[in-house]
Amino acid sequence: MGAAAVFTAVPTGTVLAALKNQGVRSLLPAGQSDPRTLPKVVRKEEGKALVILGNKQWHKITGADTENQFFEWFDRLSPGSMIPPHIHSREDEIFRVKKGEVEFMIGDRITTLQAGDVAFAPKNIAHSWKVVGQEEAEMTVSVFPAGMEHMFHELHQLPPGPPDLERVSAICETYGIQFV
Repeated sequence: MGAAAVFTAVPTGTVLAALKNQGVRSLLPAGQSDPRTLPKVVRKEEGKALVILGNKQWHKITGADTENQFFEWFDRLSPGSMIPPHIHSREDEIFRVKKGEVEFMIGDRITTLQAGDVAFAPKNIAHSWKVVGQEEAEMTVSVFPAGMEHMFHELHQLPPGPPDLERVSAICETYGIQFV
């Protein structure tokens, strides 16, 4: 005769927490949401406003809202703004250009995106971007998983003016981002 299964009654939250620690995202029936995650609506000019290396950024949905599954922000970028080539070791990024033109380098491909265009930059692949032309650009960026919002809070604390690139690099490296 085979071994019998033994089940012990435990609170549902305990089971969900244990499964989540094992990498299981959800065992809830279709259409039922996790009671710890609440819906959220954030208008265009709402969200936590920060200044990152001279540009405005609004944090819309953070890891605190999504059980650290993702983080999304909105950037308003002046002409010539750029982030040099870098690699994320922890997260994937999706860039959605809302306004202006932004040149992207992802891996060995360089392309210019315009309003409505989307780019995907997977972790461990070098990428960079630069606002081209004379028009301000706007982008919405999503990151999976969350966590980078904490890096942006540190960068926001830097004094205004030309950035101390050594300090910026040190902060970014703390979050698994390395400039190449």
